[in-house]
Amino acid sequence: MTNERRVLVHPDKEALTASVAARFLTKTIDILDDQGHANIALTGGTMGIAVLEAVSASPARDTIDWSKVHFWWGDERFVPRNDPDRNELQAREALLDHIAVPPENVHPFPSSDEIPDIDEAASVYAAELEAFGHEGWPVPKFDITFLGVGPDGHIASLFPDRAGIREDKASVIAERDSPKPPPARLSLTRPVINSSDRIWLVLAGSDKASALGLALAGASYTEVPVAGAKGRKRTVFFVDKDAAVDVPENLIAPSY
Repeated sequence: MTNERRVLVHPDKEALTASVAARFLTKTIDILDDQGHANIALTGGTMGIAVLEAVSASPARDTIDWSKVHFWWGDERFVPRNDPDRNELQAREALLDHIAVPPENVHPFPSSDEIPDIDEAASVYAAELEAFGHEGWPVPKFDITFLGVGPDGHIASLFPDRAGIREDKASVIAERDSPKPPPARLSLTRPVINSSDRIWLVLAGSDKASALGLALAGASYTEVPVAGAKGRKRTVFFVDKDAAVDVPENLIAPSY
């Protein structure tokens, strides 16, 4: 099995989101043709939601049989269900409310007004993952996991030099004191993220350049969590020119 890392550079954010959206639609069609179903893990953040908006706006959007696609999340802000900070709410507004995906195919993390205890909420989501486990794994086989990257190199809600990035047994962690607000969050752990066939990281802006450069230079994942993101088949960094300034030329893929 291959485990490739590629960096695809785009001239600006608009070209970046359009390219990722087009590739996502094409790859999802391929996955459905190959295995009849797909599990997609979504992310939040400016670029993650922009990609979903671009998917929704695509003329090819409705060529997908969305009834065969299940949506999950890599992490979530532990806030009430209708809080605008929730990745779920933003994803619904950007894409999920506009496609024919059955409600039971959408698997959001619990909200704080559903389950006030964050540890219980983590356990509930872990059980949901296990219910869709694949070939003995306590989680689904994620076909594509989207990740954003923070300026500090964090992915999902796994932050540098914190217990969450080191967790290697649980599938879900509760982060009570995120350095980025809101402080309470739920997140998949690194082993679960890395069980994905494909990890697609989407990042833009010069403030992400250092984290990307360090990750590709082999930094420790406990210090730069994005350095530890490695899909089973492929890991692709979709970036704009500003984020790519510290990427060595030999790591930039001419095509995909």
